[in-house]
Amino acid sequence: MTIAPQQPSDHATDEIRDAVLASRAAWEDSIIALSADIHRNPELAFAEHHAAARVAGTLRAAGFTTTVGAFGLATAVDATYGEGDITVAICAEYDALPGIGHACGHNVIAAAGVGAAIALASVADAIGLRVKLLGTPAEEHGGGKILMLEAGAWDDVDFSLMVHGGPGHDLRCADVRTQAVARFDVSFRGRPGHAGAPSPDGVNAANAATIGLVALGLLRQHLPDGTRANAFVSEGGEATNIIPSATRVRVEVRADTLEAVETARRRILACFEGGAVATGCEWSWEDAAPTYADVVQNPVLAGAWDRNLAVIGRSPQPYAGAPGGSTDMGNVSHAVPAIHPLIAIEGCASAPHTPAFTSDAIGPAADRAGIDGALAMALTVVDAVAHLRARRTLGAEGTTVGGGAIPRSVTSDTTGRCRADDRSQGLKT
Repeated sequence: MTIAPQQPSDHATDEIRDAVLASRAAWEDSIIALSADIHRNPELAFAEHHAAARVAGTLRAAGFTTTVGAFGLATAVDATYGEGDITVAICAEYDALPGIGHACGHNVIAAAGVGAAIALASVADAIGLRVKLLGTPAEEHGGGKILMLEAGAWDDVDFSLMVHGGPGHDLRCADVRTQAVARFDVSFRGRPGHAGAPSPDGVNAANAATIGLVALGLLRQHLPDGTRANAFVSEGGEATNIIPSATRVRVEVRADTLEAVETARRRILACFEGGAVATGCEWSWEDAAPTYADVVQNPVLAGAWDRNLAVIGRSPQPYAGAPGGSTDMGNVSHAVPAIHPLIAIEGCASAPHTPAFTSDAIGPAADRAGIDGALAMALTVVDAVAHLRARRTLGAEGTTVGGGAIPRSVTSDTTGRCRADDRSQGLKT
């Protein structure tokens, strides 16, 4: 099928959209098989070798140039198609959870991402698009996207998207909000002594941890609504007759924004500093994982997603609930225009991260979520490209489409916060 190149317009032509919808026959069976294979073979963070190879192989068979082991991560995938002046990055996650497999449905995420990429390849030349599928490991723990951001995976990208399966019904994209989360370790060092005898020179590191945890418990009353803190002792001594000389506490704090997380972190660290002062211990802290940012849903992409869900027969509903969960896609959305919508696995009532959801993440309803998610993403991309062709800008700086005036580097500070060039709001209404 030959499709004429597009003229500038806010809306993709019917011919392009029809070609995307018609492409389903070429990739539907392969992404159903991909989802089932990944679900059958769950792999944990940074060890997703089988899943990465399957994603890359499926795209290679569709004509993509693929690399496994991209951006310094053994299980990251970089697959590209086309030479257009606008580049979209579609994210495919595929890590599982310990003990319960794909209880977050990342097999569906991978399948939808691959399907969307192949669908877009069918119209890429006609709309001047370069399609980039990024296989992103370690979303559950490890922040694979954050590490890939730092390695430059999104430096040549104009906008990015992915879709996550879930229970219940479809929600409006703009209403889907996540929380930022920081995980860090607090360490205390004291002096050992005999716990069964007077030990005036001993400095009990476990006491410092206890005082810090008690102070944290008292602090919770004064944390803002929506800010949550949890902690446990991950290292606390070796024997009852030895005064512990070293302890470590793992802390997690979640809030609606990165700024709120950092404010809470400072107050929590003051609690543990108090434990060190009271006991005479030395203390320090370090990040246990990259900090996940809250998701910024780009309004143009979000609106296009909602409209295209309706096109394929779904009805996204408004949602006024509190933000929930965290994802390293949040960091991507602070660096480039992006969305992270949810798509319903119809009939699923189980909560993610449970064995019941593992069962719901495979079968006809999960397959339909993957197929519909792929189509809705692909249609959203062609609408976004049409919008960019008509508006000719990617942000307040007036940067031309595909131009280089926007700095392409994305850096992070020690908390994992993206310090980009405010490209996250680049698709303006």
